[in-house]
Amino acid sequence: MNAAADNRPHLPRPVAIDGYGKGGFRFGDMSHRGSLLCLPSGVWAWPVVRPSDINEAALAQVFAEASEIGLFLLGTGGDRWVMPEALQDRFRARKINLEIARTGSAVSTYNILLGEGRRVAAGLIAVE
Repeated sequence: MNAAADNRPHLPRPVAIDGYGKGGFRFGDMSHRGSLLCLPSGVWAWPVVRPSDINEAALAQVFAEASEIGLFLLGTGGDRWVMPEALQDRFRARKINLEIARTGSAVSTYNILLGEGRRVAAGLIAVE
């Protein structure tokens, strides 16, 4: 069972991502194999393996915390991806700006904005 499924974050606060690759991430003196959601409420396991797994259910926690998020960075692994318009509409309706990039770029941008105290969150697909 992953952390999101049993309703517990890996860390109950946002932290910078210290490293990524080999199928996972390092953050807050921890490591995690698989994808992550980095939200105002903390760092969560995210059961997304590829961009095609991203749907309303996969983004439910993001939308639940919408009032705390100004920008959501979506790291799509190593490939480019265009989010379906219906999902983009969900972000617009909640007034969350959305930026889609490869995971490496999303991690870098997330760390910078988090360090500046911005209202940033990220969904990061693990890369090998």
